[in-house]
Amino acid sequence: MSDSWGISATILAPVATILDFAAYHLEAGAHRLYLYLDDDNQAAFDILKAHPKIKPTLCNDAWWRGKRPKKHQVRQTQNATHAYHRRTEVDWLIHMDVDEFLVAQQPVGEILAALPKADKIARIRPMEQLAGDGSRFKAFVPNGPDRARIVAELYPTYGPHIKGGFLSHLAGKCFVRSGLQGMRIQIHNAFQHDQMLQGPETTAGIDLAHCHATSWEEWYAAFRYRFDKGSYRAELAPNRPREKGGLSMHELFATIEAENGETGLRAFFDEVCADTPALRRRLASQGLLREVKFDLNTTTAKHFPHHSS
Repeated sequence: MSDSWGISATILAPVATILDFAAYHLEAGAHRLYLYLDDDNQAAFDILKAHPKIKPTLCNDAWWRGKRPKKHQVRQTQNATHAYHRRTEVDWLIHMDVDEFLVAQQPVGEILAALPKADKIARIRPMEQLAGDGSRFKAFVPNGPDRARIVAELYPTYGPHIKGGFLSHLAGKCFVRSGLQGMRIQIHNAFQHDQMLQGPETTAGIDLAHCHATSWEEWYAAFRYRFDKGSYRAELAPNRPREKGGLSMHELFATIEAENGETGLRAFFDEVCADTPALRRRLASQGLLREVKFDLNTTTAKHFPHHSS
């Protein structure tokens, strides 16, 4: 038995990156991809529109009716909610980003079909990519009394300041059952009649592989935007209460940069993100090292044979 599933995503990326994301999830069994192109990417739209399982939307001025939200988080929420309320074509829908990939031990639809019928959501926890050849990830450390100790052992210098040892989100993303009334889909949660839907803390057998930092060059190029407007922005909460010495990622990076500039940021990256033998050993000793073989060139060539690189 298998349930059908789909993805909604608001995407600002090169055509090749978009096709890799789409092809990977089509190969994984997605029945529908609702892709909202966050710029006037007509080339990507034309390619995606030709695929029977993809419903692209060009988020131009006409789409926003001249009132495009300034914050990309607001645009993501509005588009994800729009996708959910379209004509129902899948049993489950999840909102994701273009740098996230579902990795499952068996077909995703089979895992979803086996969940209790009373469950309205299925939370998929992240694993964060190490910057190297792209095949290794650090796994999610569940919240509990041992998390702080484990993270401090993994990252001796910066661990106490990094929630769960991840640069990006720990909440993951949620599959939501289709057909529910009064729904609003946010980036990491779903709300029904303004009440956040609750469910199990994780879904066994599926991980969200988050390619947040693929290399030092890529990470540093994206750093300023993330620091000002994205996942390191000032408004986000600290890793623990301030009275216990907690810092937000924004405050941590501001301190590092003020004291040591780019050299300090590179030292942080090398300890926390780089795919080094030392970090792999530390992760493996805690049972937190994951390996995934992505063959995006082959998958993209299969699903978009006339447009792959």
